[in-house]
Amino acid sequence: MLTAEEIARLADYLAQTLQTGPVRVENLSRIPGGASRETYRFDAVTEDIAGGVRGFILRRDPPDSLIDTERALEFAAYKSFFGRGVPVPEAIALVADDSVLERPFFIMERIDHGASSSPFQPDPFGAHRESIGREFFSILGAIAAVDPYDTEMPGVVDTPAPEDCWRRELDHWQKVVEDDSLEPQPIAMAAIRRLRRNPPHPPPKLAVVHGDYRVGNFLHDGAGRITAVLDWEMAHIGDPMEDLAWALDPLWASDPTRAAGLLDFEEAIRHWQQASGRRFNAEAFQWWSLFSSLKGLAIWISSSKAYHDGKNTDPILAFSGWYCATRHNKIIADRLSQTTWGGL
Repeated sequence: MLTAEEIARLADYLAQTLQTGPVRVENLSRIPGGASRETYRFDAVTEDIAGGVRGFILRRDPPDSLIDTERALEFAAYKSFFGRGVPVPEAIALVADDSVLERPFFIMERIDHGASSSPFQPDPFGAHRESIGREFFSILGAIAAVDPYDTEMPGVVDTPAPEDCWRRELDHWQKVVEDDSLEPQPIAMAAIRRLRRNPPHPPPKLAVVHGDYRVGNFLHDGAGRITAVLDWEMAHIGDPMEDLAWALDPLWASDPTRAAGLLDFEEAIRHWQQASGRRFNAEAFQWWSLFSSLKGLAIWISSSKAYHDGKNTDPILAFSGWYCATRHNKIIADRLSQTTWGGL
């Protein structure tokens, strides 16, 4: 939790940034969950703000993160998509040093009256499942439709050649597995060998890849409408099939017979194609599907190490290192056993 001194420094910083006169920080509370940032909600109160109160979210770097990311990247992603048909909060301010809150952080608009649903709930959306599903895949398509060179992303991430998208991602997550494993990982290594032997065709055009687009990382109004897409800390430029495969990973599906637990697969792909203006590539999708489960497993391996080493004692890391890792090992093993699956 922020100390009283840190809260006072935050108030002074907001007064200078918003140029509104004196600011009081009220109703500050930490939002539980999340493994890459400490997340807080608060009200900024001043007579110069219309209505007197403005709601914000603060995302601060933790002492140790499950996913090693740059806050400038996430900030740039929010700025890139705000006002472009993708529901995201407005990015307000970024501090990349420890001058205000001892660690880097950024501030964004708070979206009130929204709920987040976990993929581990039996039926997270009830009667609104299909309307959420249509929005879910249409928004993902809208992200893929945006020209990455018309965003702020090239300024904070590298832009690979289309034929190198798969290799860059696989190299990165293989290194995570190798560096963070506390025990042998035969299933992960078998998946890596399979993926390297059968690279996918490159995408016709690059796209901004959200990197963690899934059930659980958006807010909805409880009536079938998605109000905000969150958690852009793994955003990058690459193959849009990567995002689609991650969204459809079985771990995120409360109902495994439906795409992301929401829609029939064919309908989901149809909404994605209509919104993205792109054609679904089944072969590339199957490569990225195996990769997505490997990426998930790498994240859970990393979380287990961070918890084991005492760098982060958040129970979510222990849960991820046990339950999610076990699930993804099983998902990968099942896929590898299907020798004719996707040509892999």
